[in-house]
Amino acid sequence: MTTDAPIKIAIVDDHALFRHGVAMLMKEFDELELVFEAENGKQLQQMLQKHEHPQVILMDINMPVMDGYDTTRWVKQNHPQILVLALSMYEDDAAVINMIKSGASGYVLKQLKPRELLEAIKTLAQKGVYINEIVSGKLIRSVANDEGLKLTTREVDFLKLCCSELTYKEIAEQMFVSPRTVDNYRESLFQKLNLKTRSGLVLYAIKNKIYQLE
Repeated sequence: MTTDAPIKIAIVDDHALFRHGVAMLMKEFDELELVFEAENGKQLQQMLQKHEHPQVILMDINMPVMDGYDTTRWVKQNHPQILVLALSMYEDDAAVINMIKSGASGYVLKQLKPRELLEAIKTLAQKGVYINEIVSGKLIRSVANDEGLKLTTREVDFLKLCCSELTYKEIAEQMFVSPRTVDNYRESLFQKLNLKTRSGLVLYAIKNKIYQLE
């Protein structure tokens, strides 16, 4: 039994069987307290008016009525203190980037084991960011306390364009450089920031206000 106050969580997912399953598993952990469940963004809005607010929301992406992207944007605009952990079947860059741009502070896959999900929730609550499978864990430290890393103007330009829907080839055309040069920018940033994926670059750019969310 932990002596710390449990982390209050909510689950938003349109698949009732999955939602209830996660809820039952999470109730097994003393470190967590399930506040409520919701099947879409609209129901989440209603639940937030009636119940105590969670610290972390486990958010599905594909939902009817109001999907994970729109719901996350609404949460960050109206309840910025609540952290959103995207819980999805998708691991492609587009889904990750769109959820991060919508305001999610973490992204994990539904295949995660219960204990791993618990650790993701705890890390998110403590550090403010968690994207384990998608980016290096070192990102947590690079976001939490930027040590004055020196990025070139072109690297910053490249970072901003990484937050768009453009492919690396299209980014090269936009910057009027060769694809090889863009590869060099990417590899240089991976090394400087201790990252491994484009998704990690996007999260770094957003968290450090290099790219401004609309």
